[in-house]
Formats: sequence, C-alpha cells, structure tokens
Amino acid sequence: MDTDITLTVDGQEHRLTVDTRTTVLDLLRERLGSTSAKKGCDHGQCGACTVLLDGRRTLSCLMLAVTQDGSSLTTADGLAPEGELHPVARAFLDRDAFQCGYCTPGQICSAVGVLDEVRAGMPSAASTDVAAEVGLDVLDEVEVAERMSGNLCRCGAYVNIVRAVREAGREAAR
Repeated sequence: MDTDITLTVDGQEHRLTVDTRTTVLDLLRERLGSTSAKKGCDHGQCGACTVLLDGRRTLSCLMLAVTQDGSSLTTADGLAPEGELHPVARAFLDRDAFQCGYCTPGQICSAVGVLDEVRAGMPSAASTDVAAEVGLDVLDEVEVAERMSGNLCRCGAYVNIVRAVREAGREAAR
C-alpha cells in the first residue's frame, strides 16, 4: 500500500508516494539519493543512521517514513548547507575523531543532538544530580561518553570522538 507524504530533508521539501513499509533511512538513500546516513546494522543498534528529526536525534532505520509526514529531517550533509563545515564536523576533523569514516555522519548528527540536549538542560544516565546544570563548557568525558553511547565506531576512535564533542561544546559555550 502506498501513501503520499511530505518530508523536508536538509531544507528541501519533498512530496513523495511511499510504500508504508519504507523506513526513513531507505527513503533517504534509495529515493532521495542522500547517502549521508549510513545503513550499518539496520536494527537500531549502531547509530550509523542517526539523523536529526525535527531537531532531535533519531535512528532513521527504525522510523517508517509514513509516520514522519510533515517532519523536517537534517542529515550530516544538511548541517553545512553553504559548504562550510558545521562546528561539530570541524571539531571532528581537528581532533581526528574518525578513521574509516563510515560512522562519522551519524556520530556528528548525534553530537549536535547531544549539545542541544545539554543546552536544554536534559540530564543523562551519567548525571549524578539531575537537578544540577550541565554546561557546554564543563561537559566532562563521562557525560559525553554516556550521551554518545548509542553510536558505535568499529574502528574504536572513541577517545577522539569524546574530545571532539567536548571541544565543540566549549566552542559553542563561548
């Protein structure tokens, strides 16, 4: 069964007819040609497909496209629409926070989401005092590691990924 939907991807509106079984990830990659979000496990366990859906990070392999009619989606490519690197992407480059690069777009989208969550005062499982404020400038390694734990890196670049997210947080706090 097919359904008509409208989805804004990286600032561009798309009106599409989709099979009700189509995931957002498959729609992005197969119908729209956007290969930024990667298909890693296709089970929501690795985070390679992480995108920002209406500003919140989400796993696009677990979302049916028909449930997102009217939504706005941002991939890692959409974070730099004018060709300039997003500050998080710049921090990933500066801190050598990638090796093969397969997980990097999902890691970057997740990191942008993490920093937005911290700005909004959202605690994590690592927060010892959920009422205390966690500022971008004092985001520690434990907080970043916990908040980024849904994104796996097969190459093991975690130390530099955490450093990059912390650096982007400090830059954003300035």
